[in-house]
Amino acid sequence: MNVAVDAMGGDKAPHEVVKGAILAARQFSDSEILLVGDEKAIQRELDSYEVIPKNITTHHTSQVVSMHDPATYSIRQKSNSSITRSVELVANGKAAAVVSAGHTGAAVAAATMHLRTLEGVRRSGIAAPFPTRHGMCLIVDVGANIACKPIHLYQYGVMAAIYSKYIYDVENPRVGLLNIGEEDAKGNDLAKETFALFSHSHLNFVGNIEGREILDGKADIVVCDGFVGNVILKFGEGLAMSLLSEIREEAMKSFWAKLGLLLCKPAFVHLKAKMDFAEYGGAPLLGVNGVCIICHGRSDSRAIQNAVRVALQVSKSKVNEYIVSGLEKVCVPTANVT
Repeated sequence: MNVAVDAMGGDKAPHEVVKGAILAARQFSDSEILLVGDEKAIQRELDSYEVIPKNITTHHTSQVVSMHDPATYSIRQKSNSSITRSVELVANGKAAAVVSAGHTGAAVAAATMHLRTLEGVRRSGIAAPFPTRHGMCLIVDVGANIACKPIHLYQYGVMAAIYSKYIYDVENPRVGLLNIGEEDAKGNDLAKETFALFSHSHLNFVGNIEGREILDGKADIVVCDGFVGNVILKFGEGLAMSLLSEIREEAMKSFWAKLGLLLCKPAFVHLKAKMDFAEYGGAPLLGVNGVCIICHGRSDSRAIQNAVRVALQVSKSKVNEYIVSGLEKVCVPTANVT
């Protein structure tokens, strides 16, 4: 099974991306890793290794999408970019999945254009794993679609529930709708109409979820629009890093605090690993007719390695087939589905 890796995508590309691809190639020796990007730049990175895994190949592209490029521009004007060519390899059947830590908007646009959406899917959504007190939950969407309608959010819940079942072995995942209060009448029209759809669905809907309840693990899936989801994801990451930094700084102010920190080191190591996005690898773009794993822009080699792992896992599990069949069985409630 082949995985196309956007070698030029991300703040630390191509160095960390190539390193991560090599780690993945060694770990998954029965799969082929296709490094897509500037061949000379990729080769310079590969030349620093004494032994290059045989299941590593390169595919040259002449263009790179920068983080400042508008998504639509990057697709129309940079058709030979590493992200577009990576997606095309999946569309042409030469790869089972694509992994990119580059421009999220460009990755979503390329996947939507070349892979298309699955039958019955209105909009694709990024489902990002988010650590909680009791494990983790999926937040969907975290950046693919900022202009959502009730039917989009409803389908996010359906797709994420199927993903959670077949990837995380959660038999009947709890689905919550992010809102400003628990009461049915809270929120804007989008929230109220989406609440009505979920309330009459077959899903294990646990109602509205307030922001503070995400960390309590009240739901296995939290549904929201891409704008809000992206803010939550980045705020959560920044808060975790800030708290750990503050604890470290305060502990350095006295001998006893330093000793206490030393004694608590195993707990902090475990906590840091739990909150580290690199452990989760990447987030799937649910709803496209293929496997697209979107990574954090600051992904290091470990994050890329884990993203390849997730890509292979999703490909082998045939989640997309279950999503299509799941949506076919769903009778959308007669609320506002426009």
